[in-house]
Amino acid sequence: MSETTASLRKKIDSASDLQSVVRTMKSLAASSIGQYERSVAALAEYFRAVEIGLGAAFRCASGSELFSAPEGRGTEEIRAVVFGSDQGLVGEFNETVSEYAIETLKKETKRIRIWSVGERVHSQLKDAGFEMEALFTVPGSAKGIITLVGEILLSALKGENPADGAEFYLFYNSPLSGAGYAPEGKRILPLDREWIRRITAITWPSKSLPQILDRGNTTFGGLLREYFFVSIFRACAESLASENASRLAAMERADRNIDDLLEALGRSYHRLRQSGIDEELFDVLAGYEVMSK
Repeated sequence: MSETTASLRKKIDSASDLQSVVRTMKSLAASSIGQYERSVAALAEYFRAVEIGLGAAFRCASGSELFSAPEGRGTEEIRAVVFGSDQGLVGEFNETVSEYAIETLKKETKRIRIWSVGERVHSQLKDAGFEMEALFTVPGSAKGIITLVGEILLSALKGENPADGAEFYLFYNSPLSGAGYAPEGKRILPLDREWIRRITAITWPSKSLPQILDRGNTTFGGLLREYFFVSIFRACAESLASENASRLAAMERADRNIDDLLEALGRSYHRLRQSGIDEELFDVLAGYEVMSK
């Protein structure tokens, strides 16, 4: 079917409208990346403070005996939270983290229970045969992460004693320096002796050494809750930053493709329009010659 100037004009208008939408999404993704990166940067200092506090608490009391899982103690199940996206137009973002989680967890012979953040990773992990416990909606802003983390803690770690040796993992895409992202897996439970050795090796930043005033486990419990909260919060924030970076890259590719399409359509339109003008001129000349004879 041959093109007409009207049909080409319609295609050019449609492509221009689509490019406006793409550029709007680029702007939103770029602005979203900033807020999540700032959240991660601000959280790094607080996370460091929590680790320093835990190290001091373990050195001052018998926390290493209370909260460490006995060496060689087995666990019956593995719990994992996988962070993905609800929306599309993010390239291979969801496939990357899903394949990494599947490759890691398929090696285990224990019962595996997964809590997913985002519909797309949920369906991919479910198709892989995993036991899906819950599906959480991806937060739309940095403020929404707090609510999400609270829901995950209540659902996935409710009543969990760190000394029981339960295994708990986080899988998410972590942003790389400059651009791009890479899948990452982090184990936050059990609190084994290797973890305690690393924590207790962190030196106190001043000469005034701290002391634990309460005789119970209030200090340990509070610091551990903050450790879990910050770990999940940071994983979610990094995942959201990576998601928007992936969306920004996808929109940039789409913008370039639309530019190429508009250029090709413009050439075809002008060529067809010029051909129509030439035909009209030939008709006028032919009519003039007939009238002259």
